[in-house]
Amino acid sequence: MTDERRADDDPATSPLTVPPSSSDVPLTAPRPSLGLLTDRYELTMLAAALADGTAHRHCVFEVFTRHLPAGRRYGVLAGTGRLLEALPAFRFGDTELDFLARQRVVDDRTLEFLQDFRFTGTVTGYAEGETFFPGSPVLQVEGTFAEAVVLETLVLSILNHDSAIASAASRMTSAAVDRPVMEMGSRRTHEVAAVAAARAAVVGGFVGTSNLEAGYRYRLETIGTAAHAFTLLHDDESSAFSSQVSWHGVGTTLLVDTYDVRRGVDRAIEAAGTGLGAVRLDSGDLGAMAIDVRARLDELGATGTKIVVTSDLDEHAIAGLAAAPVDAYGVGTALVTGSGAPTCGMVYKLVARADSAGRLQAVAKASAHKSTAGGRKAAARRLDEDERAVEEVLFTGPDEDVVAWEPPEEAADGGRLRPLQVPLVTDGAIDSRWVGAHGVSTAAEQHTRSRNELPRGARRLSAGDPAIPTVTESLS
Repeated sequence: MTDERRADDDPATSPLTVPPSSSDVPLTAPRPSLGLLTDRYELTMLAAALADGTAHRHCVFEVFTRHLPAGRRYGVLAGTGRLLEALPAFRFGDTELDFLARQRVVDDRTLEFLQDFRFTGTVTGYAEGETFFPGSPVLQVEGTFAEAVVLETLVLSILNHDSAIASAASRMTSAAVDRPVMEMGSRRTHEVAAVAAARAAVVGGFVGTSNLEAGYRYRLETIGTAAHAFTLLHDDESSAFSSQVSWHGVGTTLLVDTYDVRRGVDRAIEAAGTGLGAVRLDSGDLGAMAIDVRARLDELGATGTKIVVTSDLDEHAIAGLAAAPVDAYGVGTALVTGSGAPTCGMVYKLVARADSAGRLQAVAKASAHKSTAGGRKAAARRLDEDERAVEEVLFTGPDEDVVAWEPPEEAADGGRLRPLQVPLVTDGAIDSRWVGAHGVSTAAEQHTRSRNELPRGARRLSAGDPAIPTVTESLS
């Protein structure tokens, strides 16, 4: 191959390429490579940088959001574990390289680079489950430009989606207080997104999911018994309930609103006895209905039977049911769509790069309304004497000082600074603490701790400013 080849040259002379053919058809089967889960311009930038010699300059990219969605007081970082799990599969096999060549996306030099691509850089960031605010550097990717730039789309697609879901989930579980919330949104989103959403919901405090693939991959608690179709299948409601109890036992949850709710409750207790686990309400005025159902259950002696409510719930509906005798919530559509904020607006920006002499220099955009702050940042949360967060603090300055920064044992005001960044990938080696089932449970625990340290006003559902301000302090 020759380095002089351009993307518009004839690709047929390269052994990595295949001439276009009218017999070629799209391949719909899943592939083990994730390399093409990216935007074209990531690879065309790479091609140009390889050609002009800048591709191997050392760079630092940061992920952050300029602002929170309207009305949100904080965000929740999620998807970090999924990103780390995806990194080993972000590579380019013969199928992917052939496609790039046929489409004339890049030249031979770039195809050769991609053929051997493995991420060998370093990634640090907020622990998954951590709350974040405008400007928070939730992820830092460090390596050559060539290695880091091609990850942009993958990083943002995972973190923007999962963080939006986890942020919505956190608002819902906060509104529910101590009542459990369950994820039931698979049928309202893309089949692959459904698995990611279930995982992110658990990071945000949900106790389980109806999605079996998510349960399998991440060892999540799976939930669900029967829908209205099961009741309608049988000749009458009593037969349906008896069948379900016979199969699942008296601890099951019976859906009692297919026909008349009061009669449904009576028939549920006739079928299962007063030890019935729960009844589910999926329509109507859930608050008023829950009061009536609770009273009827108690009259029948089923004082321990719980009431589960579903039906297009979101955080506002859950908060509105706070005084109702509801024991658990099932949430679908609002959860998997981010409850009105399906993305977090995260961006992936170059903040430092080596110059022609190899010295790392801070770089920044000056674009109107889209400016960035140059240089790597160290991040910490300032806590007061009561361990309540008061500020998100970003430390800037000479790169070596930022890298070496450690918090003082005690802040001047008697509080302390809690460091927020943790190692995720070191020289290409992924830290296994953040992946798989263990990573999800770790993230959920992290979120509980992080949310609990926020000011009490952070849990309000009304519109307002971020719960704490983001400030910058210079180390120089």
